[in-house]
Amino acid sequence: MSRAHLAAKAALPDAEERAEHCSEILKAVAHPLRLRIIAILCGGEEHVNALAEKLGVSQAIVSQQLRILRMRNLVGASRENGFARYRLLEPNLRNLVACVERCSVR
Repeated sequence: MSRAHLAAKAALPDAEERAEHCSEILKAVAHPLRLRIIAILCGGEEHVNALAEKLGVSQAIVSQQLRILRMRNLVGASRENGFARYRLLEPNLRNLVACVERCSVR
């Protein structure tokens, strides 16, 4: 086991504030569309319209979900020619997505 894994395993049961923070992150990514957005952003930055097209939903719906992820500081946006490009701010989300995908394979 890695040192980080052992530290997390030992810290969470005794750290109420840390557990609350982790719970908030999990709530933010628990929505199927938000999880799919994060999975796409694991591959790199995307415009909101490109995300909407890849997901097969409207730009307004994607924007709503991105707002929730931004409020949790999980994704960030930058402007390019008047359009927002979104990117992951929390690189460990890549590991979380990979873990969830492994858990779902049976």
